[in-house]
Amino acid sequence: MTEQHGGWPAATPPPGWLPPPPMPQSPPSLPLRPIYREPHPIRTASVLSGLGAAAIWFALFGALGRDLFGYAWWTVAAAVSAWLVAAYLTLFGDRGAALGVALVSGVGLSVAATFVGARWITTDDWPLW
Repeated sequence: MTEQHGGWPAATPPPGWLPPPPMPQSPPSLPLRPIYREPHPIRTASVLSGLGAAAIWFALFGALGRDLFGYAWWTVAAAVSAWLVAAYLTLFGDRGAALGVALVSGVGLSVAATFVGARWITTDDWPLW
């Protein structure tokens, strides 16, 4: 015959077997978890203002060149100065405007490099020297 055991005794389980007691509720004015937000968010208006200012900057510098040689070197000068301004704005100013300036300077320099590359391919002569 098998041995018969009685029911479980009505004792409490050992410590650590029960879930921890519920934490007291925080006041309704305080959030339950911390909320992390960007201290200096990038806004659309500041990005657009950086785009516009840099586009005008590159148009003015590009207009100074009379030929491809001049246009390319003036565009390089405009890009270097725009990158310096974008770095300054990133550290001390509006990061949205810095983003707009950096985007336009990359596009402007790419356009100049495309023209230089196209001339180099078609004439087999490097136009910047």
